[in-house]
Formats: sequence, C-alpha cells, structure tokens
Amino acid sequence: MPYHPTRKQTVRAVVALAVLTASLTGCVRGSQMGVSHTAGSSKAGCPSVLARAKQAVADAEATDNPWGGPASGPRAVAGKKTIVYVANTMTNPGIAGAAKGVREAARTIGWKVRVIDGQGSPAGVQKAFSQAIALNPSGIVIGGFDPKTTSEQVRQANARNIPLIGWHAVNNPGPSKSPKLFTNVTTNVTDVAKISADWVIAQSNGTAGVIVFTDASIPFADMKAELIKKELATCSDVELLATENIPIPDSSSRTPTEVTSLLSRYGTKWTYSVAINDLYFGDAAPALRSGGKQGGGTPFNIGAGDGDSSAFQRINREQYQAATVPEPLNEQGWQIVDEFNRAFSGQSASGYVSPPHIATTKNSAGASTWDPKGYREAYRKLWGK
Repeated sequence: MPYHPTRKQTVRAVVALAVLTASLTGCVRGSQMGVSHTAGSSKAGCPSVLARAKQAVADAEATDNPWGGPASGPRAVAGKKTIVYVANTMTNPGIAGAAKGVREAARTIGWKVRVIDGQGSPAGVQKAFSQAIALNPSGIVIGGFDPKTTSEQVRQANARNIPLIGWHAVNNPGPSKSPKLFTNVTTNVTDVAKISADWVIAQSNGTAGVIVFTDASIPFADMKAELIKKELATCSDVELLATENIPIPDSSSRTPTEVTSLLSRYGTKWTYSVAINDLYFGDAAPALRSGGKQGGGTPFNIGAGDGDSSAFQRINREQYQAATVPEPLNEQGWQIVDEFNRAFSGQSASGYVSPPHIATTKNSAGASTWDPKGYREAYRKLWGK
C-alpha cells in the first residue's frame, strides 16, 4: 500500500520517504520479487485507471465464480448425429484442445465426431473441408482458420444446409452472416486485449515499460495488439517501448534475436511484455536467460491468448512467463456441441461468450489448462443426459 504523507510533514521527510520507496520497489530485481510480479514506482500517474485495472484483474483471476453459461436450451436431439471437425492444424494446442472438448461432449450427448486435419496449409484445409462435405455430416466445425480461405467449401455447405460453427473462425463471437455461420465460439478479443493490458497496469502500479509482440500479417492478431496498446495508453505513466512484429511461423527463428536486441536497447526499462500468443515467450526464454534475466523477474510476460499447456508450465515454474489469458478450450468444445443441438432443434444460437480469465502461479494450482467449474453438469442438465 503506498504511503501518503500529510501536509505537516517536512520536505526532508518527504524526500526520505521517496528514497525509501524507490529502494523498496523500483530497485527490486529477479527472484527477490517472488510471485507479486510488481515492478515500477508505487506512485502512478493514473490513480483512477489503476484502481479500475486492479479490480478488473482481481475479478478475472477468480477461480470459484459460478458458471455463467446458458440456463435454458433444447433437450438432446434424438437420432444419431455426426460432426466433422475440420482443423487448421492439430499441432496447434488451442485447436486440438477445442477438438478434445467436442469429442468429450459428443460422447455425452450420443453423437459421433470425426476430425480431419488440414495440416496447416491453405490447400490442406481446403482439401479437408471438401472431405468433410463429402461425408454429408450433420454439422461441420471450422476449427481455427479463416472461412474466406475456403469460400467455395462454405458455399457448398450452406447450399446443403449443413450447419457451420466456427472456433476462432471470425473476429467476433456469435452468429455470422458473411460468411454464413450458425455461430462462432471464441472469447471476445476486446475483453482479452483489455484485461491483458490491465494486468500490466495493475501489477506495475501503473509505471511499466512495455513491449508488445504481435504478427501484423494476421488481421485478427494485429487488431488485438492495437487494442492492447490502446488500453495501456489509458495510464499516462505506462510507457510503450516498442511493438515487435514477428510472424508466428518465424517466431522460433526470429524471437531470440529480437529479444537480445531489445535487451541491449532498453535494458532495465523493459519491465513487462504482452504478446498476442503465448508461444513468443517460449521462444524468448533462451535469449532472456542468456541476457542474465531471472525466470521469475523482469520482464514480466503475459500472453493475450490461447493458454496452452506449455504456457501454464512456464507460469507454474516461473520461467519467463508470469500470466496468460487462456481460452477455456474444453468448455468451448462443449459449447460447440450445444450450439449444434440448438441448430438441429431449429433454435437460435445461445449467445454465450466465455469471460476472460487470468491464470498466474498463484491461482492455477499447477493446472495445465483453464477448465472452469460447472459447465459439464449444466450442459448435461440442458440435454437431459
């Protein structure tokens, strides 16, 4: 809690207090900081923003909130249904995690699931989507790729009245008219970007020196980075040092070199990082280690997206990542199945959007994913299963 001197204190006392405060906060390094992940002066120039950010972060870090998904919906549709999950690439932990949730939920409701891997290339995804349509399934999941790259397959599925549900397929959650999707299951990018920046503001007491890592070749990622920077700018004492544009496919080769350069350029001014995907910090770790940085010290890093098992491992071991805003992947798989059940029943999409969550060493309890409580029981009740 920062100390607030009274009017009767002398200038000498105020100066002494300032020196003491700086020695206790601004000069703490590495493992001395423990799990508080706080770096910077205790005197922020944005007290109202700081107070709001701290409250938002406290809410997002809670793990015992009741599940807030749909409270009503149709019973499980009778008869056998087959869902085909077309994956951009099953090597992506987020896509694979959502597919796992779809399989689990489908077993509960009594449906079959087939996963077709697009192998991460446009041609491979188009081929996988065509294979899915040829199976004449009850529904198709667009798993982690832009439907615009498969516009012909989308048109064919629409013509056959095969419901399409996206997972991170378009920018926003909910139904989409162009492309025509029954719904798109994802967290809200604005919420994720905002809470990531708020974590930096809150943990640094509003005085961070920040670097943002993004992939400007992906419009969705570029938008997320801009939203992060917009929120950081609400606090006048937070300094955006740089925006590093590193294409995700090049991250393993380019991130170490860029991080070494950033350490040379900014030194101790670089206290926090936000990345549009956790993977950057796995690639940054060797360079940070070589640069003399402690795994649990500055720069404190937060990933604004996915929250795969490797990110949780880094967080739990305090190895160059302090936090992530993870997708509730398994829960989203269950939501996808529930949305198909609504489509088959002639009802509208649920409209549910998972709220953002922040996972840290303190609240993850050694877990490797973010798996909210209560959704399995709630969906079983809705479906009569």
